[in-house]
Amino acid sequence: MKRILPVIVPLIGLASLTACGLRPVYGGGGAGPVARALGNVEVAPIEGKAGWLVRNALNDRLAAMQSGSGPRYRLVVKLDDNIAGLGLRADAAITRERRTLRARYQLVDESTGAQILDDTAGSDAGIDVTSSEYATIAAEDTALERLSQTVADQIITRLALYSRKAANP
Repeated sequence: MKRILPVIVPLIGLASLTACGLRPVYGGGGAGPVARALGNVEVAPIEGKAGWLVRNALNDRLAAMQSGSGPRYRLVVKLDDNIAGLGLRADAAITRERRTLRARYQLVDESTGAQILDDTAGSDAGIDVTSSEYATIAAEDTALERLSQTVADQIITRLALYSRKAANP
């Protein structure tokens, strides 16, 4: 009995998960409704260096799901990139910065022009300010690259959840 109990308890737990309605977002793989919907999204150009990074990250994530039918939706993204000084030394020199990247995005149906999703995403990163201006600029650029990836992931996740909800009302 002691050997059977450790095997049965996890199986009961797994069986209860199916009863709660837990289903994978990308159910059906590349032919599933979420993958098909995301494969029909075209990302509009975004201003600035941060926009270029976010758009490339979004296109990288959407490229795996592209279908041959052409874009049905257009994703419009507006970014707010901000760097603020935080830490101060006795001589009033900044020792720490926070870089914040916020995105407001809308998913627009190309056939009707209707806005079907309006949401925001964002993240921030801390940056050490050193005596080397080059090192500080490199750290700011690296932070922007990481933030762009994070914001793109958040947008794709939200689009996938919306697509799943729309496919299974």
